[in-house]
Amino acid sequence: MADDARVEDLLRELAPRALGALIRRYGHFDACEDAVQEALLAASVQWPQEGVPANPHGWLTTVAARRLIDQWRSDEARRRREATMASLAPYDALVAPGPGEERTAERDDTLTLLFMCCHPALTAPSQVSLTLRAVGGLTTAEIAAAFLVPETTMAQRISRAKQRIKTTGIPFAPPPEPERDDRLRVVLHVLYLIFNEGYTTTSGPDLHRPELSAEAIRLVRAVHRLLPEDGEVAGLLALMLLTDARRAARTGPDGALVPLAEQDRDRWDREQIREGVELLTRTLSAAPLGPYQLQAAVAAVHAEATRAEDTDWPQIAALYELLGRVSPNPMVTLNHAVAAGMVRGPSAGLEMLAALEGDDRLARHHRFDAVRGHLLEMTGDHEAARECYLRAARRTTSLPERRYLESRAARLAPEGRPR
Repeated sequence: MADDARVEDLLRELAPRALGALIRRYGHFDACEDAVQEALLAASVQWPQEGVPANPHGWLTTVAARRLIDQWRSDEARRRREATMASLAPYDALVAPGPGEERTAERDDTLTLLFMCCHPALTAPSQVSLTLRAVGGLTTAEIAAAFLVPETTMAQRISRAKQRIKTTGIPFAPPPEPERDDRLRVVLHVLYLIFNEGYTTTSGPDLHRPELSAEAIRLVRAVHRLLPEDGEVAGLLALMLLTDARRAARTGPDGALVPLAEQDRDRWDREQIREGVELLTRTLSAAPLGPYQLQAAVAAVHAEATRAEDTDWPQIAALYELLGRVSPNPMVTLNHAVAAGMVRGPSAGLEMLAALEGDDRLARHHRFDAVRGHLLEMTGDHEAARECYLRAARRTTSLPERRYLESRAARLAPEGRPR
């Protein structure tokens, strides 16, 4: 017999490889996914009772291929598919390839499947949803719950993404070499979005959705195993580990948000920090510098400060200045303004924010007003800071963030004024 938890973890790891193997050989994303789901169900029942087979990937892929071919054979349109069926290799070839063919059991199609799910022909929400469904193995209901939308809505989104793959003829193959770096950036960005949604949920009653953060880390680990020399893959993994290490300290017993400066650092996960710092140290010395590595470096500086007052803010400000040159965007400027305020005083930070006032990308984002409120509070202008905190609270859809911002505003209310 095999431990249920071990079997579940193994199936989550093998599912995208099995799906990739079937799509590579047969095409038909939808049919292949259904077949893999049936094989996963069979394995989840059989393996805990009979033990994990010697070649679990080969077992899973073979069973899925059998289900796929059996379904095609019983389809009402069997006659129209006879020519296609005749051209298909027998499912046994999946675990016993011919001469010169790479053993499928030893081939990992996870990265190719990620490239397909993150194809530029798909919208960003579709890329995220399809990645979680096909590569992450989350059910449609789990993805819908994570993004607070009805299951029917998420099912339609995933279905449209699969149909888009079919109609546009997106191949199941690595991208051409000239496109590889750009396509890999899209894959990493999608995994980054998944992690961020898990670490700071954009809406709803909870600050975290740990299952999303954990899934993003697991998938980036898989990409890192496939591309161990890629500095940005390693940088993203280090960033996730160093950031997620703080998760337990980010909320109080009542679920309220605890800002970084007030967190109990004894609750930080030191093993994750150690792994993240070691990973970052190796990649910084061996790979070209990229934005994920720089963000990871910022996270490492925070992680290595035993107390908030020990934080090396000049180093963080310098890193953000470099990040702004490597990958300029308003969120980088926003974070740089906080660091500048800590190093050169709040007026310096407010001056940097002034340059963002006309940026449409931040016009309605709560973080802009939250940062402005923080810097104004540092200057002693409590009334202006209070107005910023309240405006930010109205704009966020995260209940923990809203309550935190409202509490900051309440602390600054003049005596006698309603809080």
